[in-house]
Order: sequence, then C-alpha cells, then structure tokens
Amino acid sequence: MIKVSVMYPNSERVKFDTDYYKNSHLPMIQESLGDALKGLELEVGIAGRAPGELAPYVAIAHLKFDSVASFQESFAPHQEKFAADVENYSNVQGELQISEIIAL
Repeated sequence: MIKVSVMYPNSERVKFDTDYYKNSHLPMIQESLGDALKGLELEVGIAGRAPGELAPYVAIAHLKFDSVASFQESFAPHQEKFAADVENYSNVQGELQISEIIAL
C-alpha cells in the first residue's frame, strides 16, 4: 500500500479555505478516483514546534492506494480538473510525496 501526501506549505501570506477543501475539493477527488482510492485523511496544521510558531503546513491530505500504478492510472485523467480547482481554496500549490506504508 502507498500513501500520496499533498502538503500545503504555510506562511503568513497563505490563504487556505479548509471548509471548501473538506466539503468540495476532497469529495470531488473521492468521486473521481472511485475504488482506486483506499483511504483519505485530512490534517489541518494548528502549531509548529515552538510556542507561537506556525505549523509548517496549513493542511495535508493523505490518499491511500494499492500501488503507485493504481494512483497514476486513476489520477491522470482528472489531473487538470484537480489543478484548476486549487484557486478556489488556496493561493499556494501543494507539494506531493508518494510513500510506501510500512506496518511496524
């Protein structure tokens, strides 16, 4: 199993509409990816390491798939639609990382 993490860097100038992302963007992704998507989680940053410090990421979405190929095949046909929606919830682009999930 793999996890695709989309991480939105945080700063004083970042705008991020969590309600839109949670209630519109992520449901659109779920519907578009269908059964290929095995799990979805949203994390919203609330603090950094030191008191008063911003969280490094304003939000992180974690999407689970059986394999990298499954992610690529299900995501590619919708990539432009997903990218075009970013302006509706943020002024920053997410950083994407694909990780292998290793159970301990």
